[in-house]
Amino acid sequence: MTLTAFNTLDKETAKQHLFACCGSTKWADAMMQHFPFATEKQLVDWSASIWYDACGESDWLESFTHHPKIGDVKSLTEKFAGKEQAGVAVATAETIDALAKANADYESKFGLIFIVCATGKSANEMLRLLLDRLQNTAAEERNIAMGEQQKITIIRFKKLLTEADFEFLKVSQITTHVLDTAVGLPGKDISIRLQSKQNGIWQTIAQGITNSDGRIPDLLPQEKNLKPDIYKMVFDTGNYYQQQNLKTFYPEVEIQFSTFDESHYHVPLLVNPFGYSTYRGS
Repeated sequence: MTLTAFNTLDKETAKQHLFACCGSTKWADAMMQHFPFATEKQLVDWSASIWYDACGESDWLESFTHHPKIGDVKSLTEKFAGKEQAGVAVATAETIDALAKANADYESKFGLIFIVCATGKSANEMLRLLLDRLQNTAAEERNIAMGEQQKITIIRFKKLLTEADFEFLKVSQITTHVLDTAVGLPGKDISIRLQSKQNGIWQTIAQGITNSDGRIPDLLPQEKNLKPDIYKMVFDTGNYYQQQNLKTFYPEVEIQFSTFDESHYHVPLLVNPFGYSTYRGS
């Protein structure tokens, strides 16, 4: 469907399609106030503005409840040990059992299911993310889940409007990559937290695991711009080296950086067990 075709739908049908993309009644109602949409960019921009600025906690929680619960062994086996994740490493029974337990622990702690944009992520990456995010506060998880939902909403826009033009979408405003200079290879499977100060306390607002190239290209939702401020990335280098049975002088590496506008900020880390450096990349 093209955006033009979508704009010709009756309002109730269009609203149902939008609701299926996000799962929040208030969000869908507010989106319909701007229907029809002049461009695909306008659709995405309004979706983010309404989601972050007009919706509240009850709306976010409503949206989260409309995700299918994939947390028991049966559903996880279908997703990660079957054909759904084509091109992604098949999960072992041990990993699936650990995922099921972590999902149950997450729901018990936070009172909601684990919300993550799972596209392209293996079961091992999902497990690592789950275990890491279990260490967060409820407020941090709400912020992270909000961002993950916006990523999912954009993906669902693309699935709904298969013939629309989404070429304008940029990468995450904040990106990173890790290079292990001791071996000259990407630092993969490193947990990274993006944090901002809220009421004087550092709070995690996004979280991810570096891929096989040492990168996290989707730390923030596309078209989401942070306000100019000071932010911090926390790299879990201790666990990275522990997995290699190596000692490191730096159990964590924290990098504070400033943003000045809506341009792209790339924050690389060059690391070895006894030293590290960083710079503003491109």
